[in-house]
Amino acid sequence: MNHPSPHTRPPKPGAYVLSVAPMLDRTDRHFRYLVRLITRQTRLYTEMVVDQSILLGNRPRLLDFNPQEHPVALQLAGSLPHRLAAAAQIGEEWGYDEINLNLGCPSERVQGGGFGACLMLEPDRVVECMAAIRQAVRIPVTAKHRLGVDEVESYPYVARFVEKLAGVGIEVFIVHARKAHLKGLSPAENRTIPPLRYEWVYRLKQDFPQLTIVLNGGVRTLDEAQGHLAHVDGVMLGRAVYDDPFVLEQADQKLFGLAHATTRLAVAWAMLSYAKAQIELGTPLWAIARHMLNMFKGQPGGRSWRRVLSERAPRPGAGIEVLQAALEQVGPQTPVSLSTFASD
Repeated sequence: MNHPSPHTRPPKPGAYVLSVAPMLDRTDRHFRYLVRLITRQTRLYTEMVVDQSILLGNRPRLLDFNPQEHPVALQLAGSLPHRLAAAAQIGEEWGYDEINLNLGCPSERVQGGGFGACLMLEPDRVVECMAAIRQAVRIPVTAKHRLGVDEVESYPYVARFVEKLAGVGIEVFIVHARKAHLKGLSPAENRTIPPLRYEWVYRLKQDFPQLTIVLNGGVRTLDEAQGHLAHVDGVMLGRAVYDDPFVLEQADQKLFGLAHATTRLAVAWAMLSYAKAQIELGTPLWAIARHMLNMFKGQPGGRSWRRVLSERAPRPGAGIEVLQAALEQVGPQTPVSLSTFASD
């Protein structure tokens, strides 16, 4: 896929008001396209991509995205400045709007690579990495991190961590309002068991008013996000969006002042067209349909929709007739137009 040359403008004010968290095995290009049909302004992030994978692997498979996804950020993982800088340069050339460094993933596999949350115990190394990335690209470079790791957890520690990174020009901090346990908890447990300390994230904004502070962790609704926005610059939602992408249905209106209407049926029909084009390129239907299972969550016919997709979409050779059969469970069979991309 050919991408436009990367823009070099700084993010517009409010660019980080709402975003969808990078989630492994979830926020791939197909899910991001689905979310973009629902909200035009919410910032999107890739799954975490290890720098070496970009340097040595299949770059189109790892990095390609649909131009409709903008604004979209590439999240990198790594711990060697020169590798991260090289991967970030490639990401910029590919057309991404932002490079984000993962400093929060606590999985054993990520720890084994020496990156993710364990890097919070090596702030000087993180400073070197962030400085190298910033020197390599012209687009914004941001950090996503925890409040601490294991027993290293205090407000002064995380404040000093932020201060160090700000010293090399990092201006946007996405803060998961929990610490990470490197041993004894799974990644899923690390998202729920360590207590949330929103007040620490609020305090970071108070102590560093010149920085953009984005709160992440435990936020399930737009109303909750709006409550946090009284204290911070932005809010990042994660699992709530995957559980029901239409949690973002009113995002553009409530948070960005944009008037546009979309419906579950309209998005479903748009995804049918998208899937048809992707299947013609060799993409298995399940790679797309698995992200669509929760599109009609809590709606009439929603269980039947999910059943049809989960039973038939994984089959070899499955085509758009599966999506058409699923659509029969939830609404009229006349295609519904989508106005999401009609105008800016």
